[in-house]
Amino acid sequence: TLAATILTDFITSLSSPKQTTTSQPSVATWWKSTEKYYHLTNNKKSVNLALSLGAQILDENYSLGKSLTTNQIIKLASKGQQQNAINVVLTASDVAVDGFCSSRCGTHGSSYGARVNGKQHKFAYIWVGNSETQCAGQCAWPFHQPIYGPQSSPLVAPNNDVGLDGMIINVASLLAGTVTNPFGNGYYQGPKEAPLEASSACTGVYAKGAYPGYAGDLLVDKTSGASYNANGVNGRKYLLPAIVDPKTSACSTLV
Repeated sequence: TLAATILTDFITSLSSPKQTTTSQPSVATWWKSTEKYYHLTNNKKSVNLALSLGAQILDENYSLGKSLTTNQIIKLASKGQQQNAINVVLTASDVAVDGFCSSRCGTHGSSYGARVNGKQHKFAYIWVGNSETQCAGQCAWPFHQPIYGPQSSPLVAPNNDVGLDGMIINVASLLAGTVTNPFGNGYYQGPKEAPLEASSACTGVYAKGAYPGYAGDLLVDKTSGASYNANGVNGRKYLLPAIVDPKTSACSTLV
């Protein structure tokens, strides 16, 4: 489907060589900023946080139903690769998940996989839901009117899909949180139960000049009028959240 292609293009864009990306600012440049965290912990080694797209599993028959608990999300995540992997579970707009909309748009965590040859590996997982019909004002802002706070006109989504473009923002934020704090003992601020991580500490900031209710001075596509801040592979455009620069403790944006 087109939605799946837009999402897989985003993952591919994270570690794409510069020559395959049409122009800057790029998704790959955004991703590279997460490497600063590794440089702080190990100055001697050069770090390249490369991600590659793994196998994709489509669960069209809703094998666990349309109302899922966190444990069921982990069960779905465990179907993927369990070594050196981040397993991403994406739920459709007609699937309810514990805490979705009321307290979160997605989450990340870790779990142990099945024993293989006596060894048990820990894998990281991410879950993000499609909020379009459930709470787009909460989980797909700035492409939808916010539920509360200053009311500004929604921006045009770069892939013309409010739910999907909102998912990409949340997947990006959680990927940054996962690689810098995969097992709960990495980078975060505040309490461990509700940590502020590399990107979640910058909620609502997408470009310079951002303030509550305003995403910042974004790039605008001349043809579609869509707002974005990152170019990806195959001519894709995306909106990606700010990441805390560990050296300055300030939210760093692409534009």
